[in-house]
Amino acid sequence: MLEKSNFDIKLGKKEHHEIFQKLQFELGVLQRKVVESGTPVIIVFEGWEAAGKGTTVGTLVRRLDPRGFKVRHIKAPNEEEALRPFLWRFWLQLPARGDIAIFDRSWYGRVLVERVDKLTSKKEWSRAYDEINEFERLLAADGAIFVKLWLHISKKEQKQRFKRFLKDPFRGWKVSKTDWKHHKAYEKFYEAAEDMFKKTSTPYAPWTVIEAHDRRYSAVKAVQTVIEAIKAGLDKKFQKLAAPVIKAPPAAAAAKPGALAKADLGRKLSKEEYAERVEDLQERLLDYEYRMYAKRLPVIVTYEGWDASGKGGNIKRITEKLDPRGYSVIPIAAPKGDESTHHYLWRFWRHLPKAGHLTVFDRTWYGRVMVERVEGFCSEDEWRRAFEEINEFERQLANYGTVLVKFWIHIDQDEQLRRFKERESIEYKRWKLTEEDWRNREKWPQYEKAVSDMIEKTSTPHAPWTVIEGNCKYWARVKALETLCAALDKNL
Repeated sequence: MLEKSNFDIKLGKKEHHEIFQKLQFELGVLQRKVVESGTPVIIVFEGWEAAGKGTTVGTLVRRLDPRGFKVRHIKAPNEEEALRPFLWRFWLQLPARGDIAIFDRSWYGRVLVERVDKLTSKKEWSRAYDEINEFERLLAADGAIFVKLWLHISKKEQKQRFKRFLKDPFRGWKVSKTDWKHHKAYEKFYEAAEDMFKKTSTPYAPWTVIEAHDRRYSAVKAVQTVIEAIKAGLDKKFQKLAAPVIKAPPAAAAAKPGALAKADLGRKLSKEEYAERVEDLQERLLDYEYRMYAKRLPVIVTYEGWDASGKGGNIKRITEKLDPRGYSVIPIAAPKGDESTHHYLWRFWRHLPKAGHLTVFDRTWYGRVMVERVEGFCSEDEWRRAFEEINEFERQLANYGTVLVKFWIHIDQDEQLRRFKERESIEYKRWKLTEEDWRNREKWPQYEKAVSDMIEKTSTPHAPWTVIEGNCKYWARVKALETLCAALDKNL
């Protein structure tokens, strides 16, 4: 892409002014349409140092309503960010529906500066191409508009600009030792950029190279590209291009007898045996917690299960003896506020544990393929697409080194009814039972089908499901502790 650049293109001052007046007016109109349609727009600026990224960003936003956009200036990850998967900090900075996020540098640092400066291994930056494509694809399929711009100047032009900056007492600070180091490695960055274009320029998130020797021309081309992309995105062109790429399960897949059917709900433990085993397992788990921290091993435990299956009591036995500084429990309810204006995975990325810490999710991202599917809170295309999106999400976590332990606590309908009635009759438990629980019970067959599909399609070697027989709470708690300890032992 870079070889085709024509650095001789220039715009006169008068021509630039006439074109730009129209473009800025059109961009303002489009921003209002973005807000009205609830479409998130993600604009990425990458390119050479001194190519004019900051100036171009400033020109782009000049006529935009500042309430509707944010500029994200990306630097090297800080200590907090470095302790999580590399995409974590970018997920947190994604725009809400109807907003625009402008990234001055981005997730592409992984395959550019981190590659050239050898800040990450070849295995990691090579794998990042797939993770970046998955990240952009699932957002585009959800309606996000991507505009990715590379501001291009020659090595000779960059050197001249550096020298001009250094002569200016007010701009000399812009040129650092690192900039000169990267200037000497121009050819390596050139090669890395070409690889990046080849592997991450997609129909739904294409790269555009902006020849930036002439600042007037580069500003016009950048704004024109943004306008064209937003127009196409508002017509859902990117969404249509992104969606078919994601593998979806067959529409008529019948429920197969699987993990749920095989679960032996007659499994039991006596109170005495339970007390002895649970104490030993909790002590082992505390030891593992300290070892996790020492080895910087991130761990995620997810709980799903029928209403009244005992998730809360199970979680309590896992965390009861742990050092509270090393874990967090995240209860998940229906999305609200900012959660409902972002992609459904956004709120889960926010709570990922630091390396060396444990996070327990009480309900999870699997709500997309269960409650949202059964209750019609998302379209069929959305929940079918979610199987692959979730598998990609969990694979990214595993790539980072995260241990994933996923539990489905299984009880039968008779046991659930018994527990519902018990909750009704005991005052301090009554708050646990809601009208929604009774409504969900009426849809048991639909939920059972959804759960069976979920386990079948998202149980992977790096993130397997464990079905916990839950009719006996003692048995369920011990099995969960044993499973978690075994997973930690394997990884420590």
